[in-house]
Amino acid sequence: MDDLEPLTPAEGKALFQENRRGEVSDATLRSHGYRVERFVEWCDANDIENLNELSGRDLQRYKMSRKSEVKKTTLKSQLDTLRVFLRFCESIDAVRDGLAESVIIPRLEPDERSSDAILHPDRAQHILEFLDKYEYATPQHTILRLLWESGARTGSIRALDLDDVHTQAGYASIRHRPETDTPLKNGEGGERDIALSAAACATIDDYVETYRHDVTDDHGREPLLTTKFGRMTVNTFRYHVYQLSRPCMAGRECPHGRDPDECEATEIRHAASKCPDSVSPHAVRSGAITHFLSEDTPDGVVSDRMDVSQAVLDRSYDKRSLQQKMQQRREHLPDFD
Repeated sequence: MDDLEPLTPAEGKALFQENRRGEVSDATLRSHGYRVERFVEWCDANDIENLNELSGRDLQRYKMSRKSEVKKTTLKSQLDTLRVFLRFCESIDAVRDGLAESVIIPRLEPDERSSDAILHPDRAQHILEFLDKYEYATPQHTILRLLWESGARTGSIRALDLDDVHTQAGYASIRHRPETDTPLKNGEGGERDIALSAAACATIDDYVETYRHDVTDDHGREPLLTTKFGRMTVNTFRYHVYQLSRPCMAGRECPHGRDPDECEATEIRHAASKCPDSVSPHAVRSGAITHFLSEDTPDGVVSDRMDVSQAVLDRSYDKRSLQQKMQQRREHLPDFD
């Protein structure tokens, strides 16, 4: 303890974030900041004003307090980040050496590692047909068409510029440009060209002609998907997907018997996620990947197109049942009669 230099939890968080800036994406930096902030708040509530005083018992108490409030997967991610934070604190003499290893990370079973939320193909098709008829080439229609057909992450579609989309040739180029605020999750390894259908290309052309705001972003680039302020944000993507995936939005009866005129998911702007049946962009990606696999698209093609490793594909995205997988394999077996 004599070699440690006093540091408050809030000061430690600020130094940690500054140290990580430039090493990780902005999204990761925000996530880490949010998770460490929960620990800072706990320290404040428990009168821990100096990180030097932290003990393994304190960390266990923090873990128990979070365990009672969040899901196991969330607890694991928060404790993973706490361990990274404490290793940084060790390096600047703010906590005793080895304290980070006192954080006991819960082990997740295979079926706990990913969310089961998924946009099923029949729902996706119904929503797209509804949009084709009533909301053709709107920003919402274009977003869902691209997310569903490409199976890409939101960040990949958000990163597209006008010059990246080649509708005459039927493809789009996804590129890693961290210096101008559009990094890809897997960096340059995530760069790829993705084929687009004639329907997607027509939708994009009509969106650009009719609805796209003719603006540049803060770096002088011309984004494909825009608001009047510039490049569309990730939160705006999420808002549109949650909104579109409400059953009542696509002309269906509410399966929960709610009156759309009185439902909080429709009354309040940005409250669409409160609908039990609405889904996030990640669920669209999961559904798209599962759909490709169900249509017998080779694993390698799906892996390359969606920028996901085979291990992650199997663990987190392939939502086919064991029966579905067996029936698909059966189609490729030789005739033993």
